[in-house]
Amino acid sequence: MSDVPFGFGIPDRDPDRRGDGDQPGSTGGGGNPADPFGLGALGLGGLGAGGGPEDLLGKMPLFAELQKLMSWQGGPVNWDLARQGAISQLAPGHQPTSGAEQTAVADALRLADLWLDQATEFPSGVERTAAWSRVDWLEQTLPAWGGLIDPLAERVVAAMTSALPQEAASMMGPLAGIMGQLGGMMFGSQVGQALGRLADEVVTSTDVGLPLGPTGVAALVPQNVTAFGQGLDRPEDEVRLFLALREAAHQRLFAHVPWLRQQLLDAVHAYARGIHVDREAIERGMAEAMGSTDGGGIDPSDPESIQRLLSSGMLEPEETPQQQMALRRLETLLALVEGWVDHIVAAAATDRLPGLSALAETMRRRRASGGPAEQTFATLVGLELRPRRLRDASTVWGAMAQQHGTAARDQLWSHPDLLPTSDDLDEPLDFVARQGRSDEMAELESMGDDTQSDGPAGDGTSGTDDGPAPDGDNRG
Repeated sequence: MSDVPFGFGIPDRDPDRRGDGDQPGSTGGGGNPADPFGLGALGLGGLGAGGGPEDLLGKMPLFAELQKLMSWQGGPVNWDLARQGAISQLAPGHQPTSGAEQTAVADALRLADLWLDQATEFPSGVERTAAWSRVDWLEQTLPAWGGLIDPLAERVVAAMTSALPQEAASMMGPLAGIMGQLGGMMFGSQVGQALGRLADEVVTSTDVGLPLGPTGVAALVPQNVTAFGQGLDRPEDEVRLFLALREAAHQRLFAHVPWLRQQLLDAVHAYARGIHVDREAIERGMAEAMGSTDGGGIDPSDPESIQRLLSSGMLEPEETPQQQMALRRLETLLALVEGWVDHIVAAAATDRLPGLSALAETMRRRRASGGPAEQTFATLVGLELRPRRLRDASTVWGAMAQQHGTAARDQLWSHPDLLPTSDDLDEPLDFVARQGRSDEMAELESMGDDTQSDGPAGDGTSGTDDGPAPDGDNRG
């Protein structure tokens, strides 16, 4: 995992892994120990750092910006700060989409939908096509990220605040009332950095396995599509069509499996509900901090000391069994979604797209090395998608289509209880074999019903002479 969720964890002290993260201007995982919230990028990192009144006086014009940030009332994540931080990362390399790119994306998505018609029972889910710039992707997906991240952040802030010892809370005085704003700034800074990095890589609106864009809008990010195809020695229109197939397949699934979107959100929210902070660990850490004489104590007048508390690791959420179950469920659902898309795209394009093998292998390597989905969920909810799960999910969908047909394969999406579980993915072919036995049992039951209905009318039997005696027969 590249980052601990929301930065609540012990900092990585391995200099080889920190690397460029300690360099000025870097947004790597190491970060700046003196500026854990990334406030230096806003000109606010020096508050409380210099220690002298003249330092604060020299920064007086920035207090207006600080007041604006601290007045955020929109929820546990300061999304204004997140948006500003992400856009500032994207600005140097931003390329708006051209009319030619809009046309090329629309054509690719229309052709992809035609090919997919022959590979799945689900009809098209594309109502509108779009070519997004990286900033467009950020703007269009922010509402969905809010629904995913806000419940988790709210739970962490509440647990963090409630776990502070009473003595520390009273000692902080007025600062205790702005813990929510500090948390919102911290989350906003981290989420902004994560989404800025993500926008540099995503190629479609569903690249992380979730429906992040507006309903019915199939979108590609041409600048990132070009980057995806570099070094593959394949025509750009072929790369674009491959990614359009993946986007259109995702759109079909989310459009015609109405419960799927909510199930994914519920799994993330279930993780948030399981957040638990070890009160005793915090009390010990606070006592040690307040008793220290090396400048590492908690000074209520020094915001930097509060930052040190939040980033020290003593507020690391403790993963509970409930959270482990929620993460396992989310991992399985995402693997099933991606495995279905892999299988559908292969079925639609194997005889039509010459570079399919190379493109699919590039996508597999991207996942194995930690693509956008893995990195984002590792950072935001502590989840790493394992490529093994994706392969097993693809095996289920392929074997279902081969042994039982495409209709039976897609019918598994009709109810969440019909889908394979994480345990089923351990033995995917056994799961597929059981589906065949279930079909046979259903057919036998149907035949039995037909036999009973063929018995003589009104005799109360199934057509045989040796049935049980009626209840009123008192044979000795």
